Amino acid sequence: MEGMRDMLRGSLGRSLRSLPEEDRLAAAWPVACGSALAGHGELLGLDEERVLHVRVDGAAWMQQFVHVRSALANDLGRIAGVQVSAIHFIEAGTRDKGQGNRDE
Repeated sequence: MEGMRDMLRGSLGRSLRSLPEEDRLAAAWPVACGSALAGHGELLGLDEERVLHVRVDGAAWMQQFVHVRSALANDLGRIAGVQVSAIHFIEAGTRDKGQGNRDE
C-alpha cells in the first residue's frame, strides 16, 4: 500500500507542474494529509514568506494538524513541487492576530 501511495504522489506532482502554486497545493492537500484529516482544514493561501495558512475546524482538529505539521509541510512541498517554509494553522471561529500555531 505504501508503494502505491508513493507512486500516486510522484504521478500527482508531475501532473501538477503547469498549475499555479496555490492550485498545486490544493490538489496535493488530501494526498499529503489523508482525506479524513484534509476535510477538516481549508487552505487559505501561501504568503510571500512561503508560509501556508490553513483554517482548521476547531480545537480537536487543531491538535491533530499541529501534531503532523512538519511532516505535512514537507510532504505538501514535495508532492506539489512548491516551497513551503511553514504552516500556520488558524482555528475556525477565532480571530487570528498573526501569532502562534506557526512552525518556526
